[in-house]
Amino acid sequence: MTVNVVPVALGARSYEVRIGTGLIDRAGAEIAPLLRRPRVTVITDETVAARHLDRLRGACAAAGIAVTALALPPGEGTKAWPQFSRAVEWLLEQKVERHDVVIALGGGVIGDLAGFAAAVLRRGVRFVQLPTTLLAQVDSSVGGKTGINTAQGKNLVGAFHQPSLVLADIGVLETLPAREFLSGYGEVVKYGLLGDLAFFDWLEGAGPSLLAGDAAARLRAVTRSVEMKAGIVSRDETEEGERALLNLGHTFCHALEKATGYSDRLLHGEGVAIGCTLAFELSARLGLCAQEDPSRLRAHLRAMGMRVDLADIPGDLPDAGALLGLMGQDKKVIDGRLRFILARGIGKAFVADDIPPDIVRQMLDDALKLRSARR
Repeated sequence: MTVNVVPVALGARSYEVRIGTGLIDRAGAEIAPLLRRPRVTVITDETVAARHLDRLRGACAAAGIAVTALALPPGEGTKAWPQFSRAVEWLLEQKVERHDVVIALGGGVIGDLAGFAAAVLRRGVRFVQLPTTLLAQVDSSVGGKTGINTAQGKNLVGAFHQPSLVLADIGVLETLPAREFLSGYGEVVKYGLLGDLAFFDWLEGAGPSLLAGDAAARLRAVTRSVEMKAGIVSRDETEEGERALLNLGHTFCHALEKATGYSDRLLHGEGVAIGCTLAFELSARLGLCAQEDPSRLRAHLRAMGMRVDLADIPGDLPDAGALLGLMGQDKKVIDGRLRFILARGIGKAFVADDIPPDIVRQMLDDALKLRSARR
């Protein structure tokens, strides 16, 4: 079995991301060196628990590790104060100590929530990420961003708290519905767009194989995505500069997620994909990149069967002014100015905070008019 190891170099808080097939089945042996006493607590969701928790229990039992688990409701709605409070109270009831390990078994919602719970519990306990979605494997499980959503916006309450280990078992991706897999693929494409044209070129050819289940292609895609994120996080852990590039598409995405009520109308990775097309469209309108670049991006996403534009979001959306207002709640606002990640071409992203709001509003208004015309 091939296991690729990607280090995240953060001095005393460095850790490894291990990527391969069957890692859940050997998770006990992988985690045992981290433990001072042979017990772990697991936070997961009900859907993931039904599919994978028994395998994790068995793997831990084989290594002599006792497991207690809490399964929360699935969905983005879980990533808020009520279930977060429930998780923290449960961890306290389990008498988790500072040198114990909390395991986050699930997608980005569980990873973010469990990581934040670990960050605040006893002023910080260690945790291990076992991401079970493509999106979590390539993005949210790596880098230490943890948090929850509030009424004011997405991820506005949280902490930087690095995991002690990430085990990305690409075998579990076979259990994902196609829509969930493609949602994660939105984050994979992002890495090519922000800094690796050769990777984007490869994805254009390999995308259908990835979707069809090609294990070697999936291993390469996850590994390259993690390599890119790990490198950026190692150089800029708390997003003072370069790490902001990872937010390509996210300023638009978070506003759209808020507008759709963090519901199944728009999955996070779908919002990222739409956000990336809007970021490239804005870049083209500003004369930063050729019009062929957003067209090429749209063509690839369409070929993969993904959501690409505002017209692909079901239900009602607010007007351009209201969307711009939602973007103003984003964490990336500095001194009242929105920060956008724009591009001078595919693989050439940069941070911009001097974009006139009227240009953004006009682009959104045009996209909404096109949406209305298609209905």
